[in-house]
Amino acid sequence: MTGPDHISYPSSDGIHTIRAQAWLPPGQPRGVLQIVHGVAEHIGRYDHVARFFNDSGLIVCGEDHLGHGRTARSGEFGFFASENGWDFLVQDIHALRLLAGARWPGVPYVMLGHSMGSFLTRTYLIRYPGTLDAAVLSGTGQEPAPRVAAGRFLAQLLCKLRGPKYVSDLAYRLSLGAYNQNFQPVRTPVDWLSRDTAMIDLHLRDPLCNFRPTVSMFRDMLGGIQFIGQPRNLARMDLDTPIYFFSGSRDPVGGMGQGVAHVAKLFDAAGCRDVTVKLYPDGRHEMLNEINRQEVMEELRVWLEERVLSK
Repeated sequence: MTGPDHISYPSSDGIHTIRAQAWLPPGQPRGVLQIVHGVAEHIGRYDHVARFFNDSGLIVCGEDHLGHGRTARSGEFGFFASENGWDFLVQDIHALRLLAGARWPGVPYVMLGHSMGSFLTRTYLIRYPGTLDAAVLSGTGQEPAPRVAAGRFLAQLLCKLRGPKYVSDLAYRLSLGAYNQNFQPVRTPVDWLSRDTAMIDLHLRDPLCNFRPTVSMFRDMLGGIQFIGQPRNLARMDLDTPIYFFSGSRDPVGGMGQGVAHVAKLFDAAGCRDVTVKLYPDGRHEMLNEINRQEVMEELRVWLEERVLSK
């Protein structure tokens, strides 16, 4: 199979060029799967996922967010924007949705968001209802509102005191840096991502991963998490859009499964008519890079066939 097509388009920030990729299946496409990646990674990490779903006839595409991957300029890793970063990301995701929809019209369109990408996808569902045939949320969660508010207050304060591009050890230790505490003994600082040591080592060797977010990125992300946790916002979603949650039962981002169940209940309470939750025993944060990733992708493929592709 050939490598992915490279796509470029202007960011909504009016400054950057968004770098995206599309993996094309052989033959006539049956649908489009747009992947929204997480923090401190990039869309190229999903090559194995894209090729798996190519075999089912899906076009797979995704972009590198502002401050990430090939979109980031030197010195900008971990930085969205001085202001309105979350909005820029959601608009850039929507821009790819429009580009891909115009290039491959008339087929079902699904969005898969992982971790921070799941928060972005949940924001997208509120901001652009009715533009997806289904949504998939990997490694999502919802911290208690007071904790999110406190974290955002700290990030805002550090932005004012040190500037939006400041990288704070304290902010990191209180967030991403705390996740490994759930797994002892540990071999690396990111054992919480997966039980697969080979995938962990690939992540650690990837020059486009492993940077730390700036305080403004934390501020923007926590603002997004506040937005998607409010029932009045969830009510703006297209309630007929099928939603598939999958996560590991040992994922600290998802509160060891409890946070995932909480978000699913929020969707149910909003009136969503088709919500599926799949928790994998002992799985950690990146189920698409876990030791049982083939099982995870196959069960997602079956769900997509049933909910979207066969209709």
